[in-house]
Amino acid sequence: MSDGPGPAQAPAATRAPVGRPVLSLALASMLEDVGAHSGAVYLLRPDEPVLEMAVMAGMPRAFAAPWERVGLSAPIPVADAVRGRRVVWVGSEEEMARRYPRIAVVLPYPFALAALPVATADRVYGAVFVTWPGAHPPELSDSEREQLTSACKRLALRLARAAEENRPLGPEADLLAAPGSGVAGTLGSVEAARLVARLPYGLVSLDLHGRIAFVNAAAAELLGRPAGELLGTLPWVSVPWLNDPMYEDRYRAALISQQVTSFLALRPPGEWLSFRMYPSTTGLSVRISRARAVAEMTRGTPQSGPGPSRLVTISQVLSLAGALTEAVWVQDVVQLVADEVAPAVGSQALVILGSQGGRLHVLGHRGYPDPRVAERFDGLPLSERTPGAHVLNSGVPAFFDSQEQLERLYPDRQEPPDGFAAWAYLPLIASGRPVGTCVLAYAERHVFPADERAVLTSLGGLIAQALERALLYDAEHRLAQGLQEWLLPHSLTPPPGIEAAARYLPATQGMEIGGDFYDLVPTRPLAAAVIGDVQGHNVTAAALMGQIRTGVRAYTTVGQPPEEVMGSTNRLLIDLGADLFASCLYLRLDPARGRAVMARAGHPPPLLRRPDGRVRVLDLAGGPLLGIDAAAVYPTTEVSLPPGSVLALYTDGLVESPGVDIEDALAGLGTLLAEAGDQPLEDLADELVRHSVAARERVDDTAVLLLRARDGD
Repeated sequence: MSDGPGPAQAPAATRAPVGRPVLSLALASMLEDVGAHSGAVYLLRPDEPVLEMAVMAGMPRAFAAPWERVGLSAPIPVADAVRGRRVVWVGSEEEMARRYPRIAVVLPYPFALAALPVATADRVYGAVFVTWPGAHPPELSDSEREQLTSACKRLALRLARAAEENRPLGPEADLLAAPGSGVAGTLGSVEAARLVARLPYGLVSLDLHGRIAFVNAAAAELLGRPAGELLGTLPWVSVPWLNDPMYEDRYRAALISQQVTSFLALRPPGEWLSFRMYPSTTGLSVRISRARAVAEMTRGTPQSGPGPSRLVTISQVLSLAGALTEAVWVQDVVQLVADEVAPAVGSQALVILGSQGGRLHVLGHRGYPDPRVAERFDGLPLSERTPGAHVLNSGVPAFFDSQEQLERLYPDRQEPPDGFAAWAYLPLIASGRPVGTCVLAYAERHVFPADERAVLTSLGGLIAQALERALLYDAEHRLAQGLQEWLLPHSLTPPPGIEAAARYLPATQGMEIGGDFYDLVPTRPLAAAVIGDVQGHNVTAAALMGQIRTGVRAYTTVGQPPEEVMGSTNRLLIDLGADLFASCLYLRLDPARGRAVMARAGHPPPLLRRPDGRVRVLDLAGGPLLGIDAAAVYPTTEVSLPPGSVLALYTDGLVESPGVDIEDALAGLGTLLAEAGDQPLEDLADELVRHSVAARERVDDTAVLLLRARDGD
């Protein structure tokens, strides 16, 4: 965590523009109205789905550093508030850990939070969050909800008016209480200061940034530094033996939770001190005293080594690690690095490289105005002396402070200039092997000190693990898609007098491959149609589905009647010994006579739409699921199928959804089929899938086969 801006100057990124500070005033008013102690306003970027923090109040911006710039898809409250156009309330530390673990791992303190969109009826301008101490009631009161909602609506109208007047509002100075100037500013009077100076224990006043605004003589003596050297500094920076993330964590915990916190610290060589922090909305008062009992118990304890690096760096790494664990696809990894890693380290562009066939391969890039500049890496041989190839081969990171340094070390490289001035090439090593290279580009010359190089290298390890998982998932997904495509028919060839259309949607869980299948067997003189569902949605289910489909085709081709096709397929499944069951619906089509003969094995009943638009569920006779009883029989039912009739065959993924009654789902499907049944069959198939709640949730695979009888050619 940095020292933060001084009282007289805000950072350039948050310096208020000339004019009335609309965002700051609105945020301050919200905090006062609902008694919150901190908050922030985010603005939605006009050119990309990203929320950027425009102003913060009540706590240092470093506390929220991992979320200064967040994508709308990020699983955090302000993004959820914008996506859902609703109030998001998190009332406790436990609820935060359950719903938003990425925030809880960085800020594991008791506090409550409300996030709201800043939007008019037709446009979203941003979002707001406010926080309360952990003592806030577990529910947001109606009064607080109304006040916050009204304030956000008023702010949205101001932003809309500013946009109409072509004076867009940007970042403003953060609202932090100014640190006290000297003793009188902190304690109120010279006499009070004299009183404090005479106390036998130490007293220190910290501002909201954690900087020392006052220190009495006893505290200076206990800390081992003159008071003049302590004022304006962070204790964990100016006092070496307090340079431990745990101590800064206690300050953060007190400030966010607004609860008294304490800790013990060992002053070398063996003296224990007790620190007790009393927070308020303007800072903290810290009482320091000797912890004699602890000192006696631990006398002789060896001095601890130097403390770890700054906590905010650890916080950001924790947040980024949490984000990267959620990445599924390679492009998810690229986007997360662009949205969260690059802004955190000050980079303006990035390329992620992999290797294939002895050459570099561009997996993704962001931030380059001309995409061709980033794609220049694609196809470069790994044997060529370029920084990207060298880092991937050696596993050693490379940092270039300037264009001159890069050209001096790689004079023979043929890459055209990319418009950037400094670069970090990070090897992405997972499971002991290189999986790629991450190239971070900087718009201006950038010196990489040792601690920053260490952080970037650590981030490279996190990115590598996420990339390895994503590459494996991408490969499995391509395998699954290819397998599924080959197992299902590439096209349907209906017999004369029949139109056909089909749809297949894999479940979104697992490998997106399943055991649902359909087929149309154009045998003569009578064609056949089949639809079925093997348990599961994995490679085993898909492979078994392929064998069943092949068996049905073979038994149909040799002329077995429907009941025998089902019996033979049942015995085949049992002989395969797969311990999986399957439902199936088989039809022998006779369009010339306007009829169909059906056999059913535990499959959902088909729907028949008559030419007059009436729809009914066909209550067919049937037998048990395939694969259970080798002696099972499957009776058949003959159904009239005059021209204009539509048969809707489907698997349970179309109608079965948690919390939805199956009868209601079938009734809804029948109503939709009645209303839309005259559409072209391809459009009707899309309509049935689009309006199915179960198909949208895709908990299970979904297959649909539609057959329409028409006058024969």
